[in-house]
Amino acid sequence: MTYVFKLCLIPIVMAAVLVVLLLGLIIPFPAQANEHRCMAEAMYYEARNQGWRGMLAVGVVIQNRVDDPRFPSSICAVVKQGRYWNGNPVINQCQFSYYCDGKPERPEEDVEEQEAWTTAQYLAATLIMSEIKLTGIEEATHYHATYVRPEWAARFEKCKKIGSHLFYVQR
Repeated sequence: MTYVFKLCLIPIVMAAVLVVLLLGLIIPFPAQANEHRCMAEAMYYEARNQGWRGMLAVGVVIQNRVDDPRFPSSICAVVKQGRYWNGNPVINQCQFSYYCDGKPERPEEDVEEQEAWTTAQYLAATLIMSEIKLTGIEEATHYHATYVRPEWAARFEKCKKIGSHLFYVQR
């Protein structure tokens, strides 16, 4: 009798787990919401003037770094990587320049850029729920704007230009 009872519980438990997982996609768990926010902000601030392709390319680089053992293993840790002093990011010493430019990150208050912010949020959700690769930057872990020449770029292999960013692979 007990054996039959346990077998009957298995589908119920599996259904409950499935509901919890699905709710996590619909109503993000706090950790998911934080990762989503970090990804969307980075894509928005780094490439909002380059349309969805530019924002997606930045997101793919973040995703590539999360998957690469040389970098932190979470989206927020990748985005916030840099030099800190007394717990605060040092201006212009971060991997993603927007994060340590000294300006507040409040994209939802920028009325003129609401479409770009909405696009960044949708793209971030898509990247978090799936693995997307863009032709030419499948393994890219670095990029910079075309109007700057960082010293590190000479050590990397340039792979593609998207919008006003050059993308690189670290060999």
